[in-house]
Amino acid sequence: MNKAKILWVDDEVEFLQPHILFLKDKGYDVETATNAEDGLDLIRQHNFDLVLLDEMMPGKDGLTALTEIKQIRPGLPVIMITKSEEESLMEDAIGAQINDYLTKPVNPSQILSATKKILESRNISQKKFTRDYTQELNKITMKLMSHLSPEDWIEIYHKLCTWDVDLDSLPDQELREIIHNQRRECNVEFGKYIERNYIDWVNADKEERPTLSNDIIEKYVHPELAKGNKVVFVVIDCMRLDQWLAMERYFYDYYTIQKDYYFSILPTATPFSRNAIFSGLLPSELEQRYPEMWAQGEDDDHSRNRHESQLLYDQLRLLGLKLKTEPRYSKIISVDEGKNLEKNLAASLDTPLFSIVVNFVDILAHSRSDLPILKQIAPMNPPTVP
Repeated sequence: MNKAKILWVDDEVEFLQPHILFLKDKGYDVETATNAEDGLDLIRQHNFDLVLLDEMMPGKDGLTALTEIKQIRPGLPVIMITKSEEESLMEDAIGAQINDYLTKPVNPSQILSATKKILESRNISQKKFTRDYTQELNKITMKLMSHLSPEDWIEIYHKLCTWDVDLDSLPDQELREIIHNQRRECNVEFGKYIERNYIDWVNADKEERPTLSNDIIEKYVHPELAKGNKVVFVVIDCMRLDQWLAMERYFYDYYTIQKDYYFSILPTATPFSRNAIFSGLLPSELEQRYPEMWAQGEDDDHSRNRHESQLLYDQLRLLGLKLKTEPRYSKIISVDEGKNLEKNLAASLDTPLFSIVVNFVDILAHSRSDLPILKQIAPMNPPTVP
Protein backbone atom coordinates (compact mmCIF):
# COMPACT_ATOMS: atom_id res chain seq x y z
CA MET A 1 0.00 0.00 0.00
CA ASN A 2 1.17 3.57 -0.65
CA LYS A 3 2.30 5.53 2.37
CA ALA A 4 -0.02 8.25 3.60
CA LYS A 5 1.53 11.61 2.72
CA ILE A 6 1.64 14.32 5.42
CA LEU A 7 2.61 17.97 5.08
CA TRP A 8 3.80 19.70 8.27
CA VAL A 9 3.82 23.52 8.08
CA ASP A 10 5.61 25.20 10.99
CA ASP A 11 8.17 28.03 11.19
CA GLU A 12 10.03 26.03 13.87
CA VAL A 13 10.03 22.79 11.96
CA GLU A 14 13.72 22.18 12.73
CA PHE A 15 12.72 21.57 16.35
CA LEU A 16 10.16 18.98 15.30
CA GLN A 17 12.58 16.45 13.80
CA PRO A 18 11.95 13.87 16.58
CA HIS A 19 8.22 14.07 15.81
CA ILE A 20 8.82 13.77 12.06
CA LEU A 21 11.19 10.81 12.45
CA PHE A 22 8.63 9.15 14.72
CA LEU A 23 5.91 9.54 12.05
CA LYS A 24 8.21 8.24 9.34
CA ASP A 25 9.09 5.26 11.51
CA LYS A 26 5.34 4.54 11.76
CA GLY A 27 5.07 4.38 7.97
CA TYR A 28 4.09 7.92 6.99
CA ASP A 29 5.72 10.03 4.28
CA VAL A 30 6.30 13.50 5.77
CA GLU A 31 7.20 16.72 3.93
CA THR A 32 7.78 20.04 5.67
CA ALA A 33 7.44 23.76 5.00
CA THR A 34 8.65 26.61 7.20
CA ASN A 35 5.97 29.12 6.16
CA ALA A 36 2.40 29.20 4.89
CA GLU A 37 3.23 30.33 1.35
CA ASP A 38 5.62 27.42 0.77
CA GLY A 39 3.06 25.06 2.28
CA LEU A 40 0.33 26.30 -0.04
CA ASP A 41 2.63 25.88 -3.04
CA LEU A 42 3.31 22.27 -2.04
CA ILE A 43 -0.43 21.61 -1.67
CA ARG A 44 -1.00 22.94 -5.18
CA GLN A 45 1.72 20.70 -6.58
CA HIS A 46 1.20 17.44 -4.65
CA ASN A 47 -1.57 15.29 -3.27
CA PHE A 48 -1.33 15.15 0.50
CA ASP A 49 -3.53 13.06 2.78
CA LEU A 50 -3.18 15.34 5.82
CA VAL A 51 -1.78 18.76 6.81
CA LEU A 52 -0.34 19.59 10.24
CA LEU A 53 -0.61 23.38 10.39
CA ASP A 54 0.97 25.75 12.93
CA GLU A 55 -1.42 28.55 13.88
CA MET A 56 1.19 31.22 14.77
CA MET A 57 3.75 31.86 12.02
CA PRO A 58 5.48 35.00 10.71
CA GLY A 59 3.78 36.40 7.63
CA LYS A 60 0.63 34.51 6.76
CA ASP A 61 -0.78 32.88 9.89
CA GLY A 62 -2.35 29.45 10.15
CA LEU A 63 -6.00 30.55 10.07
CA THR A 64 -5.44 32.55 6.89
CA ALA A 65 -3.57 29.64 5.33
CA LEU A 66 -6.36 27.28 6.40
CA THR A 67 -8.90 29.30 4.42
CA GLU A 68 -6.73 29.08 1.31
CA ILE A 69 -6.12 25.35 1.81
CA LYS A 70 -9.88 24.77 1.80
CA GLN A 71 -10.17 26.76 -1.42
CA ILE A 72 -7.44 24.71 -3.09
CA ARG A 73 -8.48 21.29 -1.75
CA PRO A 74 -11.75 21.43 0.23
CA GLY A 75 -11.58 17.79 1.34
CA LEU A 76 -7.98 17.84 2.62
CA PRO A 77 -7.92 17.12 6.40
CA VAL A 78 -6.10 19.67 8.58
CA ILE A 79 -4.87 19.44 12.18
CA MET A 80 -4.27 22.89 13.68
CA ILE A 81 -1.40 23.17 16.21
CA THR A 82 -1.07 26.30 18.35
CA LYS A 83 0.41 27.73 21.53
CA SER A 84 -2.79 29.61 22.29
CA GLU A 85 -5.68 28.21 24.32
CA GLU A 86 -8.04 31.09 23.63
CA GLU A 87 -11.59 29.86 23.12
CA SER A 88 -12.27 32.37 20.35
CA LEU A 89 -9.28 31.12 18.39
CA MET A 90 -10.47 27.56 18.69
CA GLU A 91 -13.94 28.58 17.52
CA ASP A 92 -12.45 30.35 14.49
CA ALA A 93 -10.43 27.28 13.61
CA ILE A 94 -13.37 24.92 14.02
CA GLY A 95 -15.53 27.26 11.96
CA ALA A 96 -12.94 27.04 9.20
CA GLN A 97 -13.41 23.26 9.13
CA ILE A 98 -10.33 21.88 10.84
CA ASN A 99 -10.38 18.16 11.61
CA ASP A 100 -8.56 18.34 14.94
CA TYR A 101 -6.92 20.87 17.27
CA LEU A 102 -3.78 20.36 19.38
CA THR A 103 -2.15 22.77 21.85
CA LYS A 104 1.63 23.06 22.13
CA PRO A 105 3.73 21.55 23.44
CA VAL A 106 2.75 18.31 21.71
CA ASN A 107 4.59 15.02 21.99
CA PRO A 108 5.03 12.51 19.17
CA SER A 109 2.37 10.18 20.57
CA GLN A 110 -0.23 12.96 20.47
CA ILE A 111 0.60 13.70 16.84
CA LEU A 112 0.47 10.02 15.92
CA SER A 113 -2.85 9.52 17.68
CA ALA A 114 -4.49 12.50 15.93
CA THR A 115 -3.02 11.44 12.60
CA LYS A 116 -4.20 7.83 12.87
CA LYS A 117 -7.66 8.94 13.97
CA ILE A 118 -8.14 10.97 10.80
CA LEU A 119 -6.32 8.86 8.20
CA GLU A 120 -7.41 5.45 9.42
CA SER A 121 -11.02 6.52 9.88
CA ARG A 122 -11.07 7.45 6.19
CA ASN A 123 -9.64 4.03 5.27
CA ILE A 124 -12.11 2.29 7.56
CA SER A 125 -14.99 4.25 5.99
CA GLN A 126 -13.82 3.30 2.52
CA LYS A 127 -13.44 -0.38 3.43
CA LYS A 128 -16.90 -0.41 5.04
CA PHE A 129 -18.40 1.31 2.00
CA THR A 130 -16.77 -1.26 -0.33
CA ARG A 131 -17.94 -4.16 1.85
CA ASP A 132 -21.48 -2.83 2.10
CA TYR A 133 -21.60 -2.16 -1.62
CA THR A 134 -20.42 -5.71 -2.42
CA GLN A 135 -23.26 -7.09 -0.35
CA GLU A 136 -25.81 -4.79 -1.98
CA LEU A 137 -24.39 -5.59 -5.43
CA ASN A 138 -25.18 -9.26 -4.89
CA LYS A 139 -28.70 -8.35 -3.77
CA ILE A 140 -29.29 -6.21 -6.86
CA THR A 141 -27.96 -8.96 -9.14
CA MET A 142 -30.37 -11.44 -7.58
CA LYS A 143 -33.24 -8.97 -7.80
CA LEU A 144 -32.68 -8.44 -11.51
CA MET A 145 -33.34 -12.15 -12.00
CA SER A 146 -36.73 -11.94 -10.28
CA HIS A 147 -40.07 -10.23 -10.84
CA LEU A 148 -39.55 -6.60 -9.80
CA SER A 149 -42.24 -4.14 -8.75
CA PRO A 150 -42.13 -0.38 -9.45
CA GLU A 151 -41.04 0.12 -5.83
CA ASP A 152 -38.16 -2.33 -6.34
CA TRP A 153 -36.91 -0.31 -9.31
CA ILE A 154 -37.13 2.93 -7.33
CA GLU A 155 -35.11 1.36 -4.52
CA ILE A 156 -32.42 0.14 -6.93
CA TYR A 157 -32.13 3.50 -8.67
CA HIS A 158 -31.96 5.36 -5.37
CA LYS A 159 -29.14 3.09 -4.17
CA LEU A 160 -27.14 3.59 -7.36
CA CYS A 161 -27.51 7.36 -7.15
CA THR A 162 -26.61 7.42 -3.47
CA TRP A 163 -23.46 5.42 -4.19
CA ASP A 164 -22.53 7.86 -6.95
CA VAL A 165 -22.71 10.74 -4.48
CA ASP A 166 -20.85 8.86 -1.74
CA LEU A 167 -18.04 7.94 -4.12
CA ASP A 168 -17.27 11.63 -4.68
CA SER A 169 -15.47 11.56 -1.33
CA LEU A 170 -13.63 8.27 -1.96
CA PRO A 171 -10.70 7.86 -4.38
CA ASP A 172 -11.71 4.36 -5.50
CA GLN A 173 -11.76 4.30 -9.30
CA GLU A 174 -12.22 0.54 -9.42
CA LEU A 175 -15.39 0.79 -7.37
CA ARG A 176 -16.64 3.59 -9.63
CA GLU A 177 -16.19 1.30 -12.63
CA ILE A 178 -18.09 -1.50 -10.91
CA ILE A 179 -21.01 0.82 -10.13
CA HIS A 180 -20.95 2.16 -13.70
CA ASN A 181 -21.24 -1.38 -15.08
CA GLN A 182 -23.99 -2.22 -12.58
CA ARG A 183 -25.93 0.89 -13.61
CA ARG A 184 -25.59 -0.06 -17.28
CA GLU A 185 -26.94 -3.55 -16.58
CA CYS A 186 -29.85 -2.08 -14.60
CA ASN A 187 -30.62 0.33 -17.45
CA VAL A 188 -30.92 -2.55 -19.90
CA GLU A 189 -33.22 -4.52 -17.61
CA PHE A 190 -35.29 -1.45 -16.75
CA GLY A 191 -35.80 -0.74 -20.47
CA LYS A 192 -37.17 -4.26 -20.89
CA TYR A 193 -39.38 -3.76 -17.83
CA ILE A 194 -40.89 -0.58 -19.28
CA GLU A 195 -41.50 -2.27 -22.64
CA ARG A 196 -43.42 -5.02 -20.89
CA ASN A 197 -45.51 -2.81 -18.59
CA TYR A 198 -45.94 0.71 -19.97
CA ILE A 199 -48.99 0.04 -22.17
CA ASP A 200 -50.75 -1.65 -19.25
CA TRP A 201 -49.95 1.32 -17.00
CA VAL A 202 -51.41 3.80 -19.48
CA ASN A 203 -54.63 1.81 -19.77
CA ALA A 204 -55.00 0.97 -16.07
CA ASP A 205 -56.80 2.91 -13.36
CA LYS A 206 -54.53 5.26 -11.40
CA GLU A 207 -54.85 3.16 -8.28
CA GLU A 208 -53.54 0.09 -10.11
CA ARG A 209 -50.31 1.52 -11.53
CA PRO A 210 -47.37 3.60 -10.35
CA THR A 211 -47.66 7.37 -10.30
CA LEU A 212 -46.97 8.89 -13.73
CA SER A 213 -46.20 12.46 -14.84
CA ASN A 214 -49.85 13.25 -15.51
CA ASP A 215 -50.80 12.27 -11.92
CA ILE A 216 -48.52 14.74 -10.13
CA ILE A 217 -50.87 17.71 -9.74
CA GLU A 218 -53.87 15.64 -8.75
CA LYS A 219 -51.92 13.53 -6.25
CA TYR A 220 -49.71 16.11 -4.58
CA VAL A 221 -50.80 19.67 -5.37
CA HIS A 222 -54.59 19.50 -5.52
CA PRO A 223 -55.08 18.00 -2.00
CA GLU A 224 -53.07 20.81 -0.39
CA LEU A 225 -54.96 23.51 -2.27
CA ALA A 226 -58.25 21.85 -1.37
CA LYS A 227 -57.30 22.18 2.32
CA GLY A 228 -56.75 25.90 1.83
CA ASN A 229 -52.94 25.63 2.04
CA LYS A 230 -50.67 27.75 -0.10
CA VAL A 231 -48.45 25.78 -2.47
CA VAL A 232 -45.21 26.60 -4.24
CA PHE A 233 -44.83 24.02 -7.00
CA VAL A 234 -41.27 23.82 -8.36
CA VAL A 235 -40.34 21.78 -11.43
CA ILE A 236 -36.60 21.44 -12.03
CA ASP A 237 -36.35 20.32 -15.63
CA CYS A 238 -33.75 17.70 -16.65
CA MET A 239 -32.31 17.30 -13.17
CA ARG A 240 -31.14 13.83 -12.17
CA LEU A 241 -31.69 12.20 -8.79
CA ASP A 242 -27.97 12.06 -7.99
CA GLN A 243 -27.77 15.82 -8.60
CA TRP A 244 -30.63 16.38 -6.17
CA LEU A 245 -29.02 14.12 -3.56
CA ALA A 246 -25.84 16.19 -3.77
CA MET A 247 -27.86 19.39 -3.20
CA GLU A 248 -30.37 18.09 -0.68
CA ARG A 249 -28.28 18.63 2.46
CA TYR A 250 -28.26 22.39 1.85
CA PHE A 251 -32.04 22.47 2.47
CA TYR A 252 -32.05 20.59 5.78
CA ASP A 253 -31.77 23.75 7.89
CA TYR A 254 -34.75 25.37 6.19
CA TYR A 255 -37.25 22.63 5.28
CA THR A 256 -38.65 19.33 6.42
CA ILE A 257 -38.12 17.10 3.39
CA GLN A 258 -40.35 14.20 2.45
CA LYS A 259 -39.54 12.32 -0.75
CA ASP A 260 -41.68 10.36 -3.14
CA TYR A 261 -41.04 9.14 -6.67
CA TYR A 262 -42.91 8.77 -9.94
CA PHE A 263 -42.33 7.33 -13.41
CA SER A 264 -42.12 9.68 -16.36
CA ILE A 265 -44.51 9.19 -19.24
CA LEU A 266 -43.12 8.33 -22.67
CA PRO A 267 -41.67 10.16 -24.50
CA THR A 268 -39.69 11.52 -21.55
CA ALA A 269 -38.62 14.61 -23.55
CA THR A 270 -39.62 17.97 -22.06
CA PRO A 271 -42.37 18.90 -24.59
CA PHE A 272 -44.26 15.75 -23.62
CA SER A 273 -43.44 14.88 -20.02
CA ARG A 274 -43.61 18.43 -18.61
CA ASN A 275 -46.88 19.20 -20.39
CA ALA A 276 -48.24 15.99 -18.94
CA ILE A 277 -47.44 17.27 -15.46
CA PHE A 278 -49.19 20.62 -15.95
CA SER A 279 -52.16 19.33 -17.94
CA GLY A 280 -52.78 15.99 -16.24
CA LEU A 281 -53.05 14.48 -19.72
CA LEU A 282 -51.11 12.04 -21.83
CA PRO A 283 -49.70 13.48 -25.10
CA SER A 284 -52.46 11.93 -27.21
CA GLU A 285 -55.13 13.33 -24.86
CA LEU A 286 -53.47 16.73 -24.84
CA GLU A 287 -53.45 16.87 -28.63
CA GLN A 288 -57.14 16.02 -28.77
CA ARG A 289 -58.19 18.54 -26.12
CA TYR A 290 -55.91 21.38 -27.26
CA PRO A 291 -55.33 20.81 -31.00
CA GLU A 292 -54.52 24.45 -31.77
CA MET A 293 -52.07 24.71 -28.89
CA TRP A 294 -50.32 21.52 -29.92
CA ALA A 295 -50.16 22.50 -33.58
CA GLN A 296 -48.40 25.76 -32.69
CA GLY A 297 -45.35 23.80 -31.62
CA GLU A 298 -44.96 21.56 -34.66
CA ASP A 299 -41.88 23.42 -35.89
CA ASP A 300 -40.35 24.01 -32.47
CA ASP A 301 -40.62 21.50 -29.62
CA HIS A 302 -39.80 24.16 -27.01
CA SER A 303 -42.84 26.20 -28.02
CA ARG A 304 -45.05 23.30 -26.99
CA ASN A 305 -44.37 24.28 -23.38
CA ARG A 306 -45.51 27.90 -23.70
CA HIS A 307 -48.97 27.20 -22.28
CA GLU A 308 -48.13 25.42 -19.01
CA SER A 309 -49.81 28.07 -16.87
CA GLN A 310 -53.07 27.73 -18.77
CA LEU A 311 -52.86 23.93 -18.72
CA LEU A 312 -52.40 23.93 -14.95
CA TYR A 313 -55.32 26.31 -14.41
CA ASP A 314 -57.57 24.16 -16.61
CA GLN A 315 -56.53 20.96 -14.81
CA LEU A 316 -57.34 22.40 -11.39
CA ARG A 317 -60.68 23.69 -12.67
CA LEU A 318 -61.57 20.23 -14.03
CA LEU A 319 -60.64 18.76 -10.64
CA GLY A 320 -63.33 20.98 -9.15
CA LEU A 321 -61.03 23.51 -7.52
CA LYS A 322 -62.01 27.16 -7.62
CA LEU A 323 -59.20 29.48 -6.64
CA LYS A 324 -59.96 33.04 -5.61
CA THR A 325 -56.77 34.20 -7.30
CA GLU A 326 -55.41 32.82 -10.55
CA PRO A 327 -52.22 30.77 -10.03
CA ARG A 328 -48.95 32.53 -10.75
CA TYR A 329 -46.30 30.99 -12.98
CA SER A 330 -42.63 31.77 -13.56
CA LYS A 331 -40.04 30.13 -15.78
CA ILE A 332 -36.32 30.50 -15.07
CA ILE A 333 -33.91 29.82 -17.93
CA SER A 334 -30.98 31.98 -16.79
CA VAL A 335 -29.24 33.09 -13.61
CA ASP A 336 -30.49 36.67 -14.11
CA GLU A 337 -34.11 35.49 -14.25
CA GLY A 338 -33.54 33.61 -11.01
CA LYS A 339 -32.25 36.79 -9.35
CA ASN A 340 -35.27 38.75 -10.62
CA LEU A 341 -37.59 36.13 -9.19
CA GLU A 342 -35.86 36.42 -5.83
CA LYS A 343 -36.38 40.19 -5.77
CA ASN A 344 -40.13 39.85 -6.44
CA LEU A 345 -40.72 36.64 -4.52
CA ALA A 346 -42.82 38.14 -1.74
CA ALA A 347 -45.55 39.28 -4.13
CA SER A 348 -45.73 35.89 -5.82
CA LEU A 349 -46.06 34.05 -2.53
CA ASP A 350 -49.31 35.85 -1.75
CA THR A 351 -51.15 33.67 -4.29
CA PRO A 352 -52.63 30.25 -3.39
CA LEU A 353 -50.46 28.53 -6.01
CA PHE A 354 -47.13 29.69 -7.39
CA SER A 355 -45.51 27.44 -10.00
CA ILE A 356 -41.83 27.77 -10.86
CA VAL A 357 -40.15 25.97 -13.74
CA VAL A 358 -36.36 25.92 -13.49
CA ASN A 359 -34.90 24.89 -16.82
CA PHE A 360 -31.75 23.30 -15.52
CA VAL A 361 -30.09 22.53 -18.85
CA ASP A 362 -30.80 26.01 -20.23
CA ILE A 363 -29.12 27.56 -17.18
CA LEU A 364 -26.05 25.44 -17.87
CA ALA A 365 -26.13 26.53 -21.50
CA HIS A 366 -26.39 30.20 -20.54
CA SER A 367 -23.42 29.74 -18.22
CA ARG A 368 -21.22 27.92 -20.70
CA SER A 369 -19.07 30.97 -21.38
CA ASP A 370 -18.04 31.10 -17.71
CA LEU A 371 -16.78 27.58 -17.07
CA PRO A 372 -14.78 25.43 -19.52
CA ILE A 373 -16.48 22.21 -18.44
CA LEU A 374 -19.90 23.68 -19.25
CA LYS A 375 -18.74 24.34 -22.80
CA GLN A 376 -18.38 20.58 -23.13
CA ILE A 377 -21.75 19.87 -21.52
CA ALA A 378 -23.64 22.52 -23.51
CA PRO A 379 -21.57 23.55 -26.61
CA MET A 380 -22.35 26.81 -28.35
CA ASN A 381 -23.15 25.03 -31.60
CA PRO A 382 -24.13 21.46 -30.79
CA PRO A 383 -23.75 18.99 -33.68
CA THR A 384 -26.88 18.18 -35.63
CA VAL A 385 -28.10 14.62 -35.98
CA PRO A 386 -28.97 13.58 -39.54
